[in-house]
Amino acid sequence: MGNRKIKHFAIENQVEELTPLAEKIEELAKKWELSKALAMNINLAIEEALTNIIFYAFPDHDKHEIKLSITFNMKCLTIKITDNGIPFNPLSQQQPDITLPAEERSVGGLGIFLISQMMDSLQYARQKNQNILTLNKSI
Repeated sequence: MGNRKIKHFAIENQVEELTPLAEKIEELAKKWELSKALAMNINLAIEEALTNIIFYAFPDHDKHEIKLSITFNMKCLTIKITDNGIPFNPLSQQQPDITLPAEERSVGGLGIFLISQMMDSLQYARQKNQNILTLNKSI
């Protein structure tokens, strides 16, 4: 486990926080010598997940902290996103029918579908009044 690296981030539930976070993740990817394609996929997956949390997890519209940890151990990258928003398991939602023309598809669901295409596995847990979404990518 000597090669295990971990980095923690925390943002407020504001869309304006996404761009500075993406820049920090790009810097981290360079530091950890991850490929540009992998760095791009990680950032896109994180942005999709965080956008959903920011827009839907906090109906009170108060300020909340969203925590993010990224762990890298040469074979696997794990992203854990934790928020204290309303309980919501994105993995229990019906997958969108991407064979239908855009105008016939139901609204929503594409974000988690995109994340599932970029990552190898996704897990959701609700612990201590927190949503915990874990994304795993084999390297």
